Amino acid sequence: MAKQGEEGFLGFLELHDRRRRHAGSDRRRRMEDSRADGRNPNQLRPFSCTRNPLDRAHGSARWAQGDTIVLAAVYGPKPGTRKGENPEKASIEVVWKPMTGQIGKQEKEYEMTLKRTLQSICLLTVHPNTTTSVILQVVGNDGSLLPCAINACCAALVFAGIPLKHLAVAIGCGVLEDGEVILDTNKAEEQQLKSFAHLVFPNSRKSASSKQPNQKEEDSERGLITSITHGVMSEEDYFSCIERGLAASSRISDFMRTTLQKQAAGDEELKAVV
Repeated sequence: MAKQGEEGFLGFLELHDRRRRHAGSDRRRRMEDSRADGRNPNQLRPFSCTRNPLDRAHGSARWAQGDTIVLAAVYGPKPGTRKGENPEKASIEVVWKPMTGQIGKQEKEYEMTLKRTLQSICLLTVHPNTTTSVILQVVGNDGSLLPCAINACCAALVFAGIPLKHLAVAIGCGVLEDGEVILDTNKAEEQQLKSFAHLVFPNSRKSASSKQPNQKEEDSERGLITSITHGVMSEEDYFSCIERGLAASSRISDFMRTTLQKQAAGDEELKAVV
C-alpha cells in the first residue's frame, strides 16, 4: 500500500510529464495501435453495476468489467471484533470465494489487500467494537480481477450504508515487453505482460458517509490508496501507469457516482461503455 501527500503526488506526476516529453515517436505511434479485442491502450472494457442482487445481505453489488464479474456482499456491522483487532474501532473482515476449488495463496493475498484498502476508506470510529464482513464471489475471470473486486466491494459498502471517508476506484495497468502500457487488461493480455500495477485512487472529494456533505471536511487527499506491482517495471513505466490509471479512474468515478444517483431513483442496473 502506498499513500502520497498532494504535493508529493503532484510532483511525482510532474516529473513523469517532463520525462514523457522526451519520449520517442515510436511510443506515440504505438498508442494508436489497436489491441486484439479492438480497444486502444487507454480504453476500458464495458462495465456495469447491479444494485443489491442478494436479498439477505445488508448490501450487495454485482460488478462486471467485460467478462470479469465479481459479486460482493456486505453483512454488518455486527457486535464484537475478532481477537487482535482494536475494539475502539470497527473491524473489516474479507472472505474471498474463487469460481471453483479451494482458496489459495493468491486469493489470501487478495483478501489482505482488500481488507487494507477497505479499512483505509471506511470510517472505523463510527461503529466501534463491531465487525463488517465483506464476502466476494468470483463469477467470471477474464483479467483485472482484483481491481474489479475492489470496485464491487466499494459499491456494496455504499449500498449497505457503511460510513465511508470517500469512495475509491481501482484500475489495472499492464506493461508489455516493448514497454507499452495498456489499461484494464484481459486474461489473454495478462499472459503477455512483463509487469503490471493494480492502483486504487480516491473517487470523491466529499464524504460518502451521509447524504449531506460534511462542510468541515476538506478535499480528499490526492494520491494513491493502494498500489500493488508485480514483475520488472522501470520508474518510467510506473510513472506512466499512475498517470494513465489516474485519468482512467475519473471515468469509473463518474460511472460510480451515477450509479449511486440511480440507486435513489430505484434503478437496479447501470451499464457504461468507455
